Amino acid sequence: MPGWNARNIPAQSGRTAVVTGANSGIGYVTARELARSGASVVLACRSAARGRAAVVRLRAEVPGAEAEFLPLDLADLSCVREFATAFGRRHPSLDLLVNNAGVMALPFGRTADGFETQFGVNHLGHFALTGLLLPRLRAAAAGAAGVRIVNVSSGFHVLGKIGFGEDGPEETGGFGGPGSEHGYRRWVAYGRSKTANLLFTHELARRFAAAGSTITAAAAHPGYASSNLHSGASKLEGPTLNSRVAALGNAVLAQPTASGALPTLYAATAPGVAQDAFIGPRFGWRGAPAPSWRAGWTLDDTAGERLWAASEKLTGVSYATLPR
Repeated sequence: MPGWNARNIPAQSGRTAVVTGANSGIGYVTARELARSGASVVLACRSAARGRAAVVRLRAEVPGAEAEFLPLDLADLSCVREFATAFGRRHPSLDLLVNNAGVMALPFGRTADGFETQFGVNHLGHFALTGLLLPRLRAAAAGAAGVRIVNVSSGFHVLGKIGFGEDGPEETGGFGGPGSEHGYRRWVAYGRSKTANLLFTHELARRFAAAGSTITAAAAHPGYASSNLHSGASKLEGPTLNSRVAALGNAVLAQPTASGALPTLYAATAPGVAQDAFIGPRFGWRGAPAPSWRAGWTLDDTAGERLWAASEKLTGVSYATLPR
């Protein structure tokens, strides 16, 4: 892995990829480098204007690239279903799904379906999307190797552990039920959503292994990379001390966006990536891709099963053909 970079991506010709949140930042770089390697890439973005502009930019930077935009709003499950239907009409199979889009440390809010925004967008939206696209992923796996799902998490998953009581999750703000706005802490909520990404990956990988599937479920994180994630909160509440500190950190300490995308690209394309792998920068916050440390609670089978069951119930998307 030392020294691994985008030039090491294996040829992706004949493969189809979906990258969520691909209009900017790490998502855009991921889509661009997959296209540069020969993949046909679908940029799944909330904003039609920014999504279409990203396709134009990508095609200019990679002449001959196969890239298209399809609208996807992860904060609205009806839009997630519409995306899956539209994708299915255009593409009979899907080789690579990169669940990259996300929001970070937002003030309390709710998705169109009533879930706390960070949990709803970062986890539940991607859980539903993956389940709805699973038939296309299986179709690709039936004819080729290397079909993968990559969930982009964060080192900040350590800030939030998901607890479960008799009737479901106990954590404040977790699923956005009644009263979840009380005692809401934005960074803890963000950490829980990123823990959910890793628990989802763990349980998905476990079920693929039990089913004898050749599809690989892995996760990645960018370390400390220059990003526009903090801008979402800034747009909602104006400039704050936190946003100014984040901007300063991006300028002085963070590695470039292109470097931050490498763990995702490695997890998506490198040979030999194992089920449930978690790839990040070699030195934790920066460096070439390498296996990353993760909190033990993200490897808890029982928590993974309970999160899975709750996610199916909340989204209405069932993975019924996968065993426990």
